[in-house]
Amino acid sequence: MGKSAGLTNGILRKLPRKEFKAIFPKLELVQLPLHSILNEEAKPIAYCYFLQCGLASILTILKSGKIVEVGLTGAEGFVGLPLVAGLKTSASRVIVQVAGCGFRISAANMTAALSKSPVLRRRLNQFAQDVTVQSSQIAACNRLHNADQRLARWLLMSQDRLGGNEIRLTQEFLAHMLGMRRASVNVALGNLQKARLIGFARGAVLIQDRSGLEAATCECYASIIQHQERWQKESR
Repeated sequence: MGKSAGLTNGILRKLPRKEFKAIFPKLELVQLPLHSILNEEAKPIAYCYFLQCGLASILTILKSGKIVEVGLTGAEGFVGLPLVAGLKTSASRVIVQVAGCGFRISAANMTAALSKSPVLRRRLNQFAQDVTVQSSQIAACNRLHNADQRLARWLLMSQDRLGGNEIRLTQEFLAHMLGMRRASVNVALGNLQKARLIGFARGAVLIQDRSGLEAATCECYASIIQHQERWQKESR
């Protein structure tokens, strides 16, 4: 099977044929195991990634060692955005939270491709705005909304990127991602389960009532989606 078979990455799929053919030979399809670090905070970016499947978290690491998630990306996006702005290091840690696969490209080859691919550069700049909106809205969400709402928002965002009804995770992972105590995560999961919005099976959360989950979350999820949909219309 060739690299172009079954292409699901949203940015690569939308490239003009000429630009895709130019970058195609530089892409390497790789597996992305759970907890793989794709970019590390304050470290040079060696590779960029166009995810095909799975889920990556954009993390802020505090001096205390505490970790909080400020963004998510899946097959719609790209890891290595600082390079698009002409920078060489990452401001965040980007880690695989649901195993998957993606197209890897070296930083040098990515920089060269950007200089010859105006549509690719524009698409990546637009995706950078999506990530910025995510980060600002998540920051507000973590500060102002309760644990049930924040958990519902995270589950919806994850399902959007993974598809299907199953999200594999641990309570410890959720506590880190949402900046909450594990006990608070347990209570929130229990509340959503009692409302029959989610269930559990073999270490995974099962989304049982998508519309109910949307009603249970705060305004932040809808705000993120509205920004993305408006910008998608403007970029056509």
